[in-house]
Amino acid sequence: MTVLDGARERWVRSGGVELCVAELGDPRQPTVVLVHGYPDSKEVWSEVAARLAGAFHVVLYDVRGHGRSTAPSPLRGGFTLEKLTDDFLAVADAVSPGRPVHLVGHDWGSVQSWEFVTVQRTEGRIASFTSMSGPSLDHFGHWINKRLRRPTPRRVGQLLGQGAKSWYVYLLHTPVLPELAWRGPLGKRWPGILERVEKVPGGDYPTASLPSDAAHGAWLYRDNVRPRLRRPREDAYAHVPVQLITPLGDAFLSERLYDGLELWAPQLTRRTLPAKHWVPRTRPDRLADWITEFITATEDGRSGTGAKGKHADRFGGQLVLITGAGNGIGRATAFAFAEAGARVVAVDRDGEAAARTAELSRLIGAPAAWAETVDVSDEQAMEKLAARVAAEYGVVDVLVNNAGIGLSGSFFDTTPQDWKRVLDVNLWGVIHGCRLFGRQMAERGQGGHIVNTASAAAFQPSRALPAYGTSKAAVLMLSECLRAELAGQGIGVTAICPGLVNTNITATAHFAGVDAEEERRRQRRTARLYGARNYPPEKVADAVLEAVVHNRAVVPVTPEARGAHLMSRFAPRVLRRLARVKPPL
Repeated sequence: MTVLDGARERWVRSGGVELCVAELGDPRQPTVVLVHGYPDSKEVWSEVAARLAGAFHVVLYDVRGHGRSTAPSPLRGGFTLEKLTDDFLAVADAVSPGRPVHLVGHDWGSVQSWEFVTVQRTEGRIASFTSMSGPSLDHFGHWINKRLRRPTPRRVGQLLGQGAKSWYVYLLHTPVLPELAWRGPLGKRWPGILERVEKVPGGDYPTASLPSDAAHGAWLYRDNVRPRLRRPREDAYAHVPVQLITPLGDAFLSERLYDGLELWAPQLTRRTLPAKHWVPRTRPDRLADWITEFITATEDGRSGTGAKGKHADRFGGQLVLITGAGNGIGRATAFAFAEAGARVVAVDRDGEAAARTAELSRLIGAPAAWAETVDVSDEQAMEKLAARVAAEYGVVDVLVNNAGIGLSGSFFDTTPQDWKRVLDVNLWGVIHGCRLFGRQMAERGQGGHIVNTASAAAFQPSRALPAYGTSKAAVLMLSECLRAELAGQGIGVTAICPGLVNTNITATAHFAGVDAEEERRRQRRTARLYGARNYPPEKVADAVLEAVVHNRAVVPVTPEARGAHLMSRFAPRVLRRLARVKPPL
């Protein structure tokens, strides 16, 4: 039983072929047409279609010669972009005769959809277009010509790089061999290749029609690629809003291929995704969310999709949970993600502070933000939080384990109760977050990222911070171990090591071995020191977002943190000598 088994099915005739069309959802809702790529059939969209069907009328069809659609005869000349446009219009007229459709294409489905949204005869039939992993052949031709006319080392490198990624296109132009390979060993091994290389989950995809789909689909390339690249159209301008989703790990297409796309698509929204080529199978949740957001904005008459801040293309609509979000680095991080268009869950043991962070996050740009009151050291409370967040908001895309407390004092002045408290919050709080929310990410199987706030004290020994430094060093090692374990599941892990940052942690830090009056004096003096340094938490928040975007392992933030990190690697004896100096408190 596949997700599409419950779909309504019909046949649409177009130019001598019969197209198999499947429909899900309420026909009274806006219609979304999903167009598959090569060597797929419409089932590649089954996971995305199921997620969209609750809000839209979802239509999928097998491209001619694929799945249950019939193939043209003869094959040569039967797969031109003009004939594929005829097919699309036949489907659109059948499923949505009086209303324009929202178009979504992947791979060759996107290539042909670019034709649909740039030719005059489709004007008024398409409301919006979401493109992924498939450029317009006309735009590609102009991209090549621009680099050939004005070659620079960078442009030549881009040409050579994309040329290497397009190795399979050359093979598909050879006669007979692709058909023999797909109907023989390659067709049998393809599902296993997708699982190993692309991390595509097994199951009902690909379908049994794969060998013939791939053999017929070779003519998509033979009928179109060389003619269009040689003579690209000069009028290939998109007449609808376009959303471009770029998988950053795509083995077949370079990101640079979309440079200057705004010229051809004036109403362009860009998204990026840390994933490989087959995102309809590996990232259905994210695609469904972005498609929904884009279509809703278009239906409402809005040209964009909300946030325009830095990294909005990466985090727009994602769910981000930050612990210790009531103030300092946690609050600044919540605001940074909010400005990038993420949905924010602000967690803090101070409920009022968490609520304030959530409220301000919505004002800054978060499409939604919620506050949760939790002590991260409480295992049962964290378990309830994880279950509640998953049930009410969804699986977290980015987790920031930021909650922490400060503790200063010599080893012998630090009591067992002091040790327990600092380890419970600084270490066990991180463990609880990673274990509970990280497991949800892993079980979902669609990637994610975990950020753990460590400290420069993690690699810089100090006679004044034995407990605090130990807790942060443990967080650093935990992050490194978890990064290794989760790498194969597309989940990144980062340890952020801020250094001296002007937050209120100094005003609330505990100083072991002194009376209350002396503790207050030291808190005030430390706060003045950090205030004089005046390194803002907003810069740490920026470093967090950059670390997620670039999947960095360890990020020392302040100059002194970066210096200590370098010394820990290349001059550890110097750090040990400095650790003997008694701090002037």
